[in-house]
Amino acid sequence: MKILFINIYMHHKNLKALLSYKNIQIYITHNINDLNRINLKEFDCVYSPSTPVDVSKYPNTKFIFGPHFSVFPEPNHMNLIRQPNTIYIQPSDWASQVWASNPLCKNVKIKTLPFGVDTDFFKNDKPINMREKVFIYFKSRNPLLLQIVEFYLKEKGINYIVFSYDKKYNENDYIEYLKNSKYGIWIGRHESQGFALEEALSCDVPLLVWNVKSMNEEYNANYTDIPGTTLPYWDNRCGEYFYNLSDMNNTFNLFISKLETYKPRDYILENLTIEKCEEKLIDIIRNF
Repeated sequence: MKILFINIYMHHKNLKALLSYKNIQIYITHNINDLNRINLKEFDCVYSPSTPVDVSKYPNTKFIFGPHFSVFPEPNHMNLIRQPNTIYIQPSDWASQVWASNPLCKNVKIKTLPFGVDTDFFKNDKPINMREKVFIYFKSRNPLLLQIVEFYLKEKGINYIVFSYDKKYNENDYIEYLKNSKYGIWIGRHESQGFALEEALSCDVPLLVWNVKSMNEEYNANYTDIPGTTLPYWDNRCGEYFYNLSDMNNTFNLFISKLETYKPRDYILENLTIEKCEEKLIDIIRNF
């Protein structure tokens, strides 16, 4: 399979995954005007993650766009791609539903396509009973929630460190800490995919997650009450989650009691490897 990839902007994790796919030949251009000089019949699809194209000019070519146009659909973008030969992708079902339910996406096909986690890099050879470290991952929530969790752990005499997305951290430090972590506590906002969380799971680290139900729980973002989740990819092998402070203590105790029974890496290997996500992309193109 051959894809013409218009690489103007793409999230670095998505880009790394895409370029790792072994059964797809990727040909890169950095300018949409190149479409006028390239023989598009040589390609199974044109993929432009961040930049719309007037697809009416190329009615016999399949186009995939997204997920990087904008947070929400914009009319000037959607009007350019509103044709039968077009699909717009989002990394998870809830994000796809937000777009598909927007009137601006009428007659635009929205599909779910995650990008692969590098499970060869994010892995852990140390059994959980030999790991001693604990971490909190904090991303764009009310700072009071972090203070509550820190106080809770201190009261229990549990040592931890905090990785703050908003204050930035060194990814190598994060990876090394994951390899020695028996669990993590996650206080995050909505995620369309959530690579950092998935990478923790890939390292076989169970997580206790203070989940969200709405995009408006992102701190200072001023979204309306649009349904969202911190956990677009998750099952009961990954750990536990709760929504309300009143449920934190009971959920924590349940989590700790089951700590050595979780199998988060198995979930990632079944659903989000480079190979699995490549297959999903190939299926979308073939079943256009």
